[in-house]
Amino acid sequence: MVEAQITVNGEETPISPAAPHTTVLDFLRERGLTGTKEGCAEGECGACSVLVARPGVDKPTDWVAVNACLLPVAALNGQEVITSEGLATAGEPGTPPTLHPVQQEMAVRGGSQCGYCTPGFICSMAAEYYRPGRCAHAKQEQEQGPETESADSVDAEHGPNGFDLHSLSGNLCRCTGYRPIRDAAYAVGLPTDEDPLAQRREQSPPVPVATEYAQDGRAFLRRDTLAETLNVLRERPDAIVVAGSTDWGVEVNIRSRRADCVIAVDRLAEMRELRVEPDHIEIGAALTLTEIERRLDGDVPLLAELFPQFASRLIRNGATLGGNLGTGSPIGDSPPALLALEASLVLADADGERVVPLADYFTGYRQSVRRRDELIRAVRIPLPLSPVVAFHKIAKRRFDDISSVAVAFALDIEDGVVRKACIGLGGVAATPIRALTTEAALEGKPWTEETVAGAASVLQAEGTPMNDHRASAGYRSAMLGQSLLKLYTQTTEAVSS
Repeated sequence: MVEAQITVNGEETPISPAAPHTTVLDFLRERGLTGTKEGCAEGECGACSVLVARPGVDKPTDWVAVNACLLPVAALNGQEVITSEGLATAGEPGTPPTLHPVQQEMAVRGGSQCGYCTPGFICSMAAEYYRPGRCAHAKQEQEQGPETESADSVDAEHGPNGFDLHSLSGNLCRCTGYRPIRDAAYAVGLPTDEDPLAQRREQSPPVPVATEYAQDGRAFLRRDTLAETLNVLRERPDAIVVAGSTDWGVEVNIRSRRADCVIAVDRLAEMRELRVEPDHIEIGAALTLTEIERRLDGDVPLLAELFPQFASRLIRNGATLGGNLGTGSPIGDSPPALLALEASLVLADADGERVVPLADYFTGYRQSVRRRDELIRAVRIPLPLSPVVAFHKIAKRRFDDISSVAVAFALDIEDGVVRKACIGLGGVAATPIRALTTEAALEGKPWTEETVAGAASVLQAEGTPMNDHRASAGYRSAMLGQSLLKLYTQTTEAVSS
């Protein structure tokens, strides 16, 4: 295999002699690109964000912001990275570079004080600056003029230029109070035709490069096909499998864990398909949550409610459903929603595939029926979808937080009667669970305040809530009951309006 290297700000840079566990953040800083900062080392502050060229949803290439502190540099073999230093345009010899429009707006609107978080904010803002959906909105507003702007075209979290403030939800700042950063975000215009990063979107992204990068007895591997990957996994069942590395990266940084072998699956074509069949939707386990969200475009309403509450945009740009389910965590946000959707998992090994209902997948705390030589290839959601859905996440913060309790509902209500109820719960047992007793208490009953109140008391007793630093057992139980009462209020308000 050819020497492993990445293109950083337009220059090809060999990865060697970095160790296989070396993060993109440390790799860049060791080469003098110190705008990329380490704040938390677990993907919560965004000080480390950089841009990576990825397959686009609306264009051949998207510039995607990711946490450089979590991603192994070997995972970017053959790929393109832009740091905050690479956004400005070089001037004539002896003259300073021309600031990128995002950098310029941050400067003139006071968006930087101590400056530590600024490069990360700028990279996240630049990803949103180049997002085709935002550009289309900004162009439309520009053509129509401000006098035609509708009252609902702008809200507290979206600017008149189409800038989605949630693109910055993974970036923290302790100095500015965020208002000047928001002002800068809402002031950026459209990329010009001469903008090289805008032009780059019209070309295909770098293809995945088969990688076998080894140093000091440890290896990072990427194979071209799913079959090759499964063969390697059978030979190395002890290997750590990564996609966005949003979970394993924390283990490497915070707990100093090292793996003899890491296998990347994030660019396997067989795990990146999204297909809508007559009786189900199949979502590739290696698609990022952002890709799923934009490709589905609201077609699965329960997932549309889930995604904005799942960590931050920076995390969703790397995290996958396969990874979230593969960890087996009882507080992962996707399992409750997928349980309510009656999803199944397609598990693949070197001999073939099998389909397992998600309700039968978890067997204990961070344990499942998946064998060490198997991968989650895809998630299947049966059709048709239940029309009454909701995802309630109870946490200490509105966004970018771990759930104390997560509850997902999918109900069929016809002529005022609950014909079918599916309820997924997280954070109340050693595994994510279906609230089967509550479902039975609802099905066949009228959707009335009396029925819901009785079922809410049943829901409070589902699972085995525990006391920990996030919430008490009593609080968790109370929130379960309240979540069903909240759903009833929401549905009756919707009907009455």
